[in-house]
Amino acid sequence: MVTINGEQKDCAGMTVLSLLSSMNLDPKRSAVMIRGEIVPKAEYDRTLSDGDDVDIVGFVGGG
Repeated sequence: MVTINGEQKDCAGMTVLSLLSSMNLDPKRSAVMIRGEIVPKAEYDRTLSDGDDVDIVGFVGGG
């Protein structure tokens, strides 16, 4: 199990990119932290592991 924004999900083995896609989030407008470390967009092919704690923030434009 992986904790995504405080919620347990069965997504171990998925990449960060596939997780964002499954959540309908645009990788260009998202920031991801795993275990307290920011994941650079160039590393969104990183595979999630059991026990990972992931925080995702989506950026919204407007005015």
